[in-house]
Amino acid sequence: MRKELLKKVKRIVVKIGSGVLTCEDNGVDPVFLNGLASQIAGLRAKGIEVVVVSSGAVAAGRPALGLPDRPRTLPQKQAAAAVGQSRLMRAYEEAFSGYDLKVAQILLTRDDLANRRRFQNARGTLDTLLSCGIIPVINENDTVVVDELKFGDNDNLSALVTNLVEAQLLLIMTDIDGLYTADPRTDPAATLIHQVGAVTREMERGAGGSGTSVGTGGMATKLAAAKKVVKSGVAAIIFAGKGEGNLARVMSGELVGTLFLPAGEALNRRKHWIAFTIKPAGNLVVDAGAKGALATHGRSLLPSGIVKVEGRFARGACVRVLDVEGNEFARGIVDYSSQEIEKICRHKSGEIEEILGFRYGDDVIHRDNLVIL
Repeated sequence: MRKELLKKVKRIVVKIGSGVLTCEDNGVDPVFLNGLASQIAGLRAKGIEVVVVSSGAVAAGRPALGLPDRPRTLPQKQAAAAVGQSRLMRAYEEAFSGYDLKVAQILLTRDDLANRRRFQNARGTLDTLLSCGIIPVINENDTVVVDELKFGDNDNLSALVTNLVEAQLLLIMTDIDGLYTADPRTDPAATLIHQVGAVTREMERGAGGSGTSVGTGGMATKLAAAKKVVKSGVAAIIFAGKGEGNLARVMSGELVGTLFLPAGEALNRRKHWIAFTIKPAGNLVVDAGAKGALATHGRSLLPSGIVKVEGRFARGACVRVLDVEGNEFARGIVDYSSQEIEKICRHKSGEIEEILGFRYGDDVIHRDNLVIL
């Protein structure tokens, strides 16, 4: 199964966590980076394009600020990132130049990918770098980002980048061997799961918090990232980054780490962008009839099925679609603002123009702009 799946892979995203990338003193580990560069050079020789999503800027900058532990405030984190990002990229350049590979720094915020035009511009830049044989090294722009524009963690960022560059595989390097049946740090009976067909609620509940003092993501964020990419028809593998030659071993099809199989019915790139990249600006609560029409029959959302509008948002915003119990089951791009929807909800589409004095169309959310979660 693995070897057959990997034969089709021509472009991958490799996410590297801070716990893998840094030494005990929180500086960048030159031995690890040299090994990474060697393995990526081997993949490049086989015609595989590689995009790196790298944590480590904050950890690399922390010693310069004299901080004994991970920064607790946003200004501290941004200051550490400002110092550490240049150190991080210098380490990448030095390691990769030894294998005649060039690297390029790309810093992103959520807003860069939530805006469709900037999303397309970022894609064009990355495609150009890859066509020139350059390895993009992507990180969140921690020096300027604010909470409402944060990706949350680089696991999430790596999932969104996988969709952005249309990679066929996401590889997440972490500090443990993969997904276990329980937390191996506390349960000696825990066993490694080699293959996952679908991420279950039990798996999500069993995932713990951050496993290191330098990283922000634990197994829960890695599961969430894998869940996002498999919905777009892309496989993901979580594995130990510090193992000798583990990246090359994974790509050769060895039974290393945990493989998450792609979903049978994949979201296209635009719907994946709607579902996972745009931050929802509000909620629409719909009745049971509308939920059935959307979830079961693939229909558009009409104003007659909307019972409540929550939040304030403009036309073109992304919103959550909830049932009357408050469960989110879909997301979509609205064709009317929140104020306009409040006026036309529970009314038939034929009454829109009479109520508003104008009409964009019959649908509040067209099925082409709607994703069932």
